[in-house]
Amino acid sequence: QLIHIRARVLDEDGAPVAGALVEIWHCNAAGKYIHPNDDNDAPADPNFYGAARMLTGEDGLIDLRTIKPAAYPVPGTGGWWRPPHVHFSVWGRVWLSRLVTQMFFPGEPLNEHDAILNAVRDAQARGRCIARLAPQEKVLVYEHELVVRGRKASPGMP
Repeated sequence: QLIHIRARVLDEDGAPVAGALVEIWHCNAAGKYIHPNDDNDAPADPNFYGAARMLTGEDGLIDLRTIKPAAYPVPGTGGWWRPPHVHFSVWGRVWLSRLVTQMFFPGEPLNEHDAILNAVRDAQARGRCIARLAPQEKVLVYEHELVVRGRKASPGMP
């Protein structure tokens, strides 16, 4: 399923962060990462790399055209499945500032059982990890805010 991810990097005052380096990675539509440590039996897709690196514009935005990742089983956990999600690493204006977090998709049944998402104890902060489906005509656009500092900062995740 073709999707667009429109993410905006903001500071604690809600101002856009221009020139932030945003790294994004996620598994393919079968739940397989292109990584040597991924031993999931799901098939690899030779046409899907699964990672991107972009700089935000003056408005703090990045726009990525990709596919929606699938859910996948976590080995050695007795049946825990990760819901579809996208990883972000954001490097702000200062080279020592880095945010590593994940974006989840709205309405996914596995969200309520995900150990990583639910490790964010504050319900409002956990809600900020869920993208918003933007109304569009031809493609699915998921909008997400990545707040690098302050009270409303995006929760960091492993």
